[in-house]
Amino acid sequence: MNKRQVSLASAAVTVVLLTAACEGGGGSSATDDYGKAPAGNSSKIDDGYGSGGSSSSDPSAPASEGTRSAEAGRLAVRDAPGIGSVVADAKGRTLYRFDKDTAGPSASRCDGDCAKAWPPVPADDASATSGIGAALGEVERADGTRQLTLAGWPVYRYVKDTTPGDTKGQGVGGTWNAFAPDGKKAGGKPADGPDASKPADAPDDAPNPAGRAKPAAEGVSVNDDRTLGKILVDGRGRTLYRFDKDSAWPMKFACADACLDTWKPAKPVEKSAVRGVPEKLITTVTRPDGTKQLAVDCWPVYWFTGDKKPGDTQGQGKQGLWFAVDDQGGKVTTPAG
Repeated sequence: MNKRQVSLASAAVTVVLLTAACEGGGGSSATDDYGKAPAGNSSKIDDGYGSGGSSSSDPSAPASEGTRSAEAGRLAVRDAPGIGSVVADAKGRTLYRFDKDTAGPSASRCDGDCAKAWPPVPADDASATSGIGAALGEVERADGTRQLTLAGWPVYRYVKDTTPGDTKGQGVGGTWNAFAPDGKKAGGKPADGPDASKPADAPDDAPNPAGRAKPAAEGVSVNDDRTLGKILVDGRGRTLYRFDKDSAWPMKFACADACLDTWKPAKPVEKSAVRGVPEKLITTVTRPDGTKQLAVDCWPVYWFTGDKKPGDTQGQGKQGLWFAVDDQGGKVTTPAG
């Protein structure tokens, strides 16, 4: 092999190594395991028991006796933090719809294990307050029972919603959503999204008040900000930022020591917790201290302690160096409103 061939071969190896180091693995975790396929490979997002008669089940889901749940009673509208107005039953339990069902004609595709995790709401004696604009109806299920419908969509509860006001089913599998008063999907956080009982700047390991379960911070989704447009947020709704003094190529971390008191490295996420963002953009990088950090399009990302509630963008443009990240991994330079 002559000198020119050696040079070309060395350059090719360098490019391959750099690409692998940024892209990380292509499995279920967004890690920097370089031995796996590139992150561009697709991985199925769990559908939250949404596969109809599938025998697969979530071992963490509470068991239920049969699939029939309590009657809904008088439906009402309530405000769910981070989501907006949602429909709840007479006891304040959030009601959900399933994207794999149909509304015209009404049909349920959730049975078997799915119906154990998402109990169908019976149609018996249901009524609605004036704030609900969608029509109530019913559909006959495969087992002959009658299920309540709203705007034609079959209505369900979620077994992991254990107290009135819980919205743990929101966004599960990307196919389950709380009902809005018009029968459409309520907007807002995914299932592992922000908990209104905890400030946005609370440490990830901080206890929750009143003994409530701590929500997972590990997740990435898109928030449609009125000023900045579609920007990335973590599982608690905290805006994610990149730092211009960091570098993606070659990887460099310029935020250290006192900087980390204000700008917290975002934790790595599982692929199943990524919604609305191309999975290939989401990777994990290793900081100089050996800890792992979330990266978007190879840029390390952080959350800002000055953002006090989900959706805040107080860090945008700070010192002319900190910027939110859009849903394609780019830097958002629009000034915050």
